[in-house]
Amino acid sequence: MKKIIVLLLLTLSISGCEKDDICVDETTPQLVLEFYDDANPVNTKNVTSLKVKGEGAIGDLNLGTFNGVSKIYLPLKNTEDMTKYSLILNSTSTTGTDNEDFLQFDYIRQNVYVSRACGYKTIYELNSPNGLTHTDAATPDQLWIRNISIQTNNIATENEVHIKIYF
Repeated sequence: MKKIIVLLLLTLSISGCEKDDICVDETTPQLVLEFYDDANPVNTKNVTSLKVKGEGAIGDLNLGTFNGVSKIYLPLKNTEDMTKYSLILNSTSTTGTDNEDFLQFDYIRQNVYVSRACGYKTIYELNSPNGLTHTDAATPDQLWIRNISIQTNNIATENEVHIKIYF
């Protein structure tokens, strides 16, 4: 009788197990910016001392200073329909040659169910035609970003460049 009860408990405990769900790829995507040479638009261009800070309700999030890269990833707010960033070129300059531009992204959010392990992810659709606003610092200096090209309004993955910035 004990053997039957043990066998029954063992069977019930094994049948109650579920396969391990691991979420690796399906997360909320970040906005992918790639930098290009304004004088030669087919060539990517590495940024030097580019400091990126979130503005407003994003809590003045400092994403750090980027050096020697032509591509950066920016998180978008998943609780609001707007995210604003300050991009400061030559941010480590001691000669006062740093230059601050602002990029404001306006979008529509959609929560999409991925799986039990991943839960939901947010995908974004930049508003058309005004999904991106480029402005200068409060004390105007010359805009360091010369041109901006939105490659896709749909931000559902990080596998592609969403916006090209020429400087």
